[in-house]
Amino acid sequence: MPAYAVMEPPGRIDAPGRVDRFVFLPEKFSLSAFMFGPLWLIGHRLWLELLVYLAAAAVILSILWVIGAGSVAMAVVILMQYLLGLEAASIRRLMLRRRGWRDAGVVIADDLDLAERRFFDDHFAHRARETAGAPVAPLPPLPLPSSRGSGVTGLFPEPGGGR
Repeated sequence: MPAYAVMEPPGRIDAPGRVDRFVFLPEKFSLSAFMFGPLWLIGHRLWLELLVYLAAAAVILSILWVIGAGSVAMAVVILMQYLLGLEAASIRRLMLRRRGWRDAGVVIADDLDLAERRFFDDHFAHRARETAGAPVAPLPPLPLPSSRGSGVTGLFPEPGGGR
């Protein structure tokens, strides 16, 4: 199942239409960023990232040309595109943070519709508990493992146990 990073827009919590502006970023490889790197950056208005990408490409390719390794230039460009495809969601998340957005959480779901439903169900239930004045219940503590077991954990026997 894919994971979605949820970004909350800046501004007042109770502003009208604010819920419609939440952004769900799938944490997976972006084929469009891999295939159309600079165009993908332009399409998402990642201007600073586009400048860094073009500057890095120019520097790396000019160094390869100077040292006479121009034959590997295409492989280097493909590796840069692959890296952009791997880090596409992280790049968008960093851009949103720079613009004042904040991380609202992570949702694991099969598709975007289910991710939105899970997130907003939990989000509004939590908000309803807060406004009702009832204290929000903390998560239950994890059970501690017992000090005495069956004699073997993995491949190692417990201290003092028989063979």
